Amino acid sequence: MTGAQTLQAEPEADPALHRARIEEANRRMHRSGWRRHLPRRGHLVLLPLSIIVVLPFFWMILTSFMTDTEINSIPPPIWPHHLYTGGYSTVLASSDFPYWFLNSLIVAGTAVIAQLVLCSLAGYAFARIQFRGSTVMLILLLATALIPFQLTVIPTFVIFKDIGLINTLGALIVPQLTSALGIYLMYAFFQSFPRELEEAGRIDGCSRLQVFWKIVLPLARPALAALGIITFIYAWNDLFWPLIAITSSHTFTVQVGLHGRHYLDHGAGAARVPHRPAPVRAGDHRGRQGMTGSGQG
Repeated sequence: MTGAQTLQAEPEADPALHRARIEEANRRMHRSGWRRHLPRRGHLVLLPLSIIVVLPFFWMILTSFMTDTEINSIPPPIWPHHLYTGGYSTVLASSDFPYWFLNSLIVAGTAVIAQLVLCSLAGYAFARIQFRGSTVMLILLLATALIPFQLTVIPTFVIFKDIGLINTLGALIVPQLTSALGIYLMYAFFQSFPRELEEAGRIDGCSRLQVFWKIVLPLARPALAALGIITFIYAWNDLFWPLIAITSSHTFTVQVGLHGRHYLDHGAGAARVPHRPAPVRAGDHRGRQGMTGSGQG
């Protein structure tokens, strides 16, 4: 084969055929695009189940805007005849509810931030840094999750009393700064994280801390989100330890403030419930505290 034959240009494709191929590709992309928004088979099962789960909470919100006459009527109305806010006025006037709500936000928010920082650092250290005794330390750390918090209440109270944290928000924040569950959750995620990405960062001149901050953490958002949600729910729902460590009404959390309060006005009783997350409304929170406390360490 001569050089002229090698350099000979290939015949141009038919423009009509080329346009037809482009149009077919666009149709397939458009069809797959709107199909991605259609519910899958699993969603068709989860959607009615989610409605069943949300329905009691929605009904409680509607009940909080009803009068006692509407609530006690048989059959009860589905919608209030008019928006009655007397229940909320009763709750706000007879308690320090704004302080309670703010205290719960401070405690839960601080616990979330602390656990995201400390648990991610500890989990990354156990997963990537090889040091003597790391396996033993990890096993001992996980073993602390098997100890119910109720067994350590007395020494914890004595220590906090000696350092002057009793009856302050610090007494509620310090025990939740980190947890064995959070450390193990981040450790398990970093164990499955590809090392090639970290090695590429080290080759580019990043230190270990820069690799962790600029490469690992941005890709660990799913694990961080899960840890943040678990921590927030647990910190917000906590009732056992705040009942012991807090005695002043201005430092109560929502759970402590609403614990044991009974209102003759049923609308006021319903008005206080939407501010409490679902795990508390589902049953007696104190009965489950022993189980959830052992999981948090």
